[in-house]
Amino acid sequence: MVFLNWKKNESLRVVVQVAIAFFVLCLLLTLHRYYSFYATYDQGIFNQVFWNGTRGHFFESSLSSALSTNVVHQNQIPDVSYHRLGQHFTPSLMLWLPIYSLFPSPVTLTVLQVTLITVAGLVLYALARHYLEPRLSATIVVSYYAANAVIGPTLGNFHDSCQTPLYIFSLLLAMEKRTWPLFGILATLMLAVREDGGVVLFGVGVYLILSRRYPLTGLAVCILSFGYMILLTNLIMPLFSADISQRFMMERFGQYADGDEASTLEIIWGMASNPGRLIEQLFTPFFGKIKYLLGQWLPLALVPAVAPASWTIAGFPLLKLFLAKGESVLAINIRYAMTVVPGLFYGAILWWADRQQEEDQIRSGKKTSLRFPNAMFPFPSSAKFRRFWAFCICLSLFFTFTSNPNRTFSFILPDAIEPWVQVPLIRQWQHVSQVRPLLAEIPADASVAATNTIVPILSSRREILRFPMFELRNDAGKAVKMEYVIADMWQLQQYQAAFRRERGQLQEIVPQIDRLSKSGEYGIVGFEDGAILMRKGAVSDSASVAAWASFRRELEPILKQG
Repeated sequence: MVFLNWKKNESLRVVVQVAIAFFVLCLLLTLHRYYSFYATYDQGIFNQVFWNGTRGHFFESSLSSALSTNVVHQNQIPDVSYHRLGQHFTPSLMLWLPIYSLFPSPVTLTVLQVTLITVAGLVLYALARHYLEPRLSATIVVSYYAANAVIGPTLGNFHDSCQTPLYIFSLLLAMEKRTWPLFGILATLMLAVREDGGVVLFGVGVYLILSRRYPLTGLAVCILSFGYMILLTNLIMPLFSADISQRFMMERFGQYADGDEASTLEIIWGMASNPGRLIEQLFTPFFGKIKYLLGQWLPLALVPAVAPASWTIAGFPLLKLFLAKGESVLAINIRYAMTVVPGLFYGAILWWADRQQEEDQIRSGKKTSLRFPNAMFPFPSSAKFRRFWAFCICLSLFFTFTSNPNRTFSFILPDAIEPWVQVPLIRQWQHVSQVRPLLAEIPADASVAATNTIVPILSSRREILRFPMFELRNDAGKAVKMEYVIADMWQLQQYQAAFRRERGQLQEIVPQIDRLSKSGEYGIVGFEDGAILMRKGAVSDSASVAAWASFRRELEPILKQG
């Protein structure tokens, strides 16, 4: 491929061009995903957290409260003053609050995410250039922008892990330049990303120790990151809620616990005291985990598989994923995959640096043989390997596109073949144009319950829930029902034929609408293209009621399915 054969003085220009292309394409696709109602709940959660933050209610969210153990396990109603820090400790998000204050919109978060991940690639180029010649450095950056684990999470809802590549690449560059004050600042920021941000940082510390480059610094990083995670999850986060021990630890690592709740220390002890279960979890499903590793290694031509530093740094976030349960931990298109990326790429840089040195020694006659497994790989100057690397990059892009990350390409690709499920671009925007007038009828300060894909659009408000929930506790401590209910069932109707989750949502939403409308507590004031708008205490509009009744009859066979 041409981009693997450019002249040395063209490398930076190629990197900038590829970065611009990545930024523009990802931004267009994510904006389309948001405006066509394909963004989902998490986008709404983060937007509400930021929106509340601009009004002094830091980290509060009624949407997060609906996921708390108080609601899920104890059947309490959500609370607008619930602090999300009990679920995920993410103080670094406040760095971006001034930007959000200038442009208070869910779109701001989308632009921020794409920007952070794009800039991380430019820092990666500077990091690679510390060791490698320009063309090889540029190729590594192209691999980054073509990685499924980078593109997939970028095209999804906003997530806190979008900061991870930028912080870790910058931290490693500061380490290479021996700029230790900046190293300390970036290490602190990495810990502030999430409660598990220390896992990635711990891998960096272990590398510094095992490589013998800065063993004392590495030891300090390991102690800081591990100690911070233990202190945070056992003492600080429980001050906000019991979610970390009663819900999140149990959902991911409950197989290592005996009771209904467990702290991180109890989970660690459960792993250590039951090595058989630990090993079983680590290697099963075997082929699923091999597939995941190949997906992570592919854009770098499989080099991380034999790069010791890649295993050292990326091994700890990988271990966290492999020891957890749930399908999402092995999903390369969501945020968890991004925590593995920095270690893989830095390890590949170091491997190529050693490889270049070995090639120079062979050519000068100082060395006649290569270490295993390095001997299995050709030199960087090999035209055959450059072609293979180009093939791997193209294959990574192909697999990323065909996997349809976060349904971003649903306007092009079918979501299912048998039965066939595919929503054309024109039809998506026809639906949007019909639902927008219903959304416009909801006042900006009104409380609202909305279905999953509508939540992000309406999340810039104090009181919002995901329907069929419609009751919460307000700032006065009083249980109140939402003033408006809007349920968009059109997309669920399209996907239910092939996806059980969408069918289940329909079977939960429709009976709730029936109950609210038949009781007279809510009136049906609008219906367009599978989306219904209801208002508390309103008189139903006869045309809207008739349209809903007609649509309801279409759904009847679906509601009766198992």
